[in-house]
Formats: sequence, C-alpha cells, structure tokens
Amino acid sequence: MSASGDRRPPGRSPEQEALTDLVMRTFRLNGLFLEVAEHMARPAGLTAARWQVLGAVLREPLTVSGAARAMGLTRQSVQRLADVLVADGMAEFIDNPRHRRARLLRPTAAGWDAIAVIRPLQHAWAAHVTRGMGEDDLRGAVEVMDRLAARLDDDPWRPA
Repeated sequence: MSASGDRRPPGRSPEQEALTDLVMRTFRLNGLFLEVAEHMARPAGLTAARWQVLGAVLREPLTVSGAARAMGLTRQSVQRLADVLVADGMAEFIDNPRHRRARLLRPTAAGWDAIAVIRPLQHAWAAHVTRGMGEDDLRGAVEVMDRLAARLDDDPWRPA
C-alpha cells in the first residue's frame, strides 16, 4: 500500500482497477447463474448448457455459428450441444434458404415443452433476485456489459 493509502499496483489506473473488480464479480456471478440454471433446467430434462443453446433459438432459428456468436461460445461447443438437443428430440435442424450447408436449429414441440417447464421457475427466481432493484440500475449494468463486449469483440489481445 502506498503512503496515500492507495492499494492499486503501481502504474494501474482507477479504471483498470475497476475493470478488474468487474471481471472478478462477473466470474462469480457467472458461476452463481450457472448453478441456479442447472437447478432450474433439471426438471425439464435439460442442463444449463443445453438450455442456453435452446434459448438462443427461441425467437428465430439460427445456424450453429449464429447461435455461438450470440452466446459468445465456440461453434464446436454449440455444435456438440445442438447435436445432443436434436438426438434428445428437443431441437431439429431445418433447411436454410440462404445457405445450403449451414442448416438452421430450432426447438421442437418437446423443446418448447421443456421451456414451458422452466419459464415459471425462471420468472419466480427473477422476481426474487430483482426485488428491491430498480430497472434503471439493471439496464445500466446491461449497457456497461454491452459496451465492454463490443470493445472485446474487436480486441487485438483476443486470440485469433
């Protein structure tokens, strides 16, 4: 600690320290979210990872690459999960009118049924977790995360 009481490493700005704090809390929050997601997905016959992939294609069918981009995951990991969802009857691949080889993934009736099992649990959990939090605070957090994600998308430090 410096004489002024600053506990930052030398040469590190307050913004860099704040980013480190945010990253550490994001790691913790991610772990907590995944733990709860596993618990909520289990009654529907899903895992958190399978629910995440199925959730990515609820609004519209996507290619595996498109779903991977939306979730910030590798195409290979999403492909494995998509294949399991298809094998389990929760999702299906359909022809893509824009690309012959890159088929689109969408939920089946069984996939929608699984989501219907999870939704009430998710809604009750979200109501509990957000109690006493303002929408503006939550939207502000989303905005900061979106801005950081946009910067990281173009970050030269990311591996190719």
